[in-house]
Amino acid sequence: MSDYIVYDDEHATPPGPAPLTQARVIERLEARGFGYKVDPDGDVGGMWDDHLFYFFVLGASDEYLQVRGRWSRTVAVGEVAALLEAVNAWNTDKLWPKCYVRVDGTDVGVYAEHVVDYEHGVTDEQLDLHLACGISTGLQLFTHLDELYPREAAESRDRIAALRAAQS
Repeated sequence: MSDYIVYDDEHATPPGPAPLTQARVIERLEARGFGYKVDPDGDVGGMWDDHLFYFFVLGASDEYLQVRGRWSRTVAVGEVAALLEAVNAWNTDKLWPKCYVRVDGTDVGVYAEHVVDYEHGVTDEQLDLHLACGISTGLQLFTHLDELYPREAAESRDRIAALRAAQS
């Protein structure tokens, strides 16, 4: 299938923005060779550097793309104040991603989000750019946190390696 609509032999016009859909997100992930799965709830997600990222199509008219990643490390609830300080500093100094800390009982999660409004549609190139931006800037945040929490990062890598070894 051609990426251009040909009006005559001398002129070609690239297609304009089209509505955002989950199918288009999946198509762009596949076009980039990214691995992903669709979970039982129908959500699209994948792993990058052992961190889970989801790709949500949200809004009343499915006009928002949200790339949400979760730092895969485990930290103690006693570290919440320090994590909040680190995340707030990131949000102050960086454009992307928006990040936040969520505490659920003894589980402390750090999330990275990149949200784009496509009310007027999106081209494949724009969608590629924003998927890559959401993943890469999320990974930059997670690398920064790994530097702040090297013991937790090492423990997580060891735990993931053990799980992979048990699965093979």
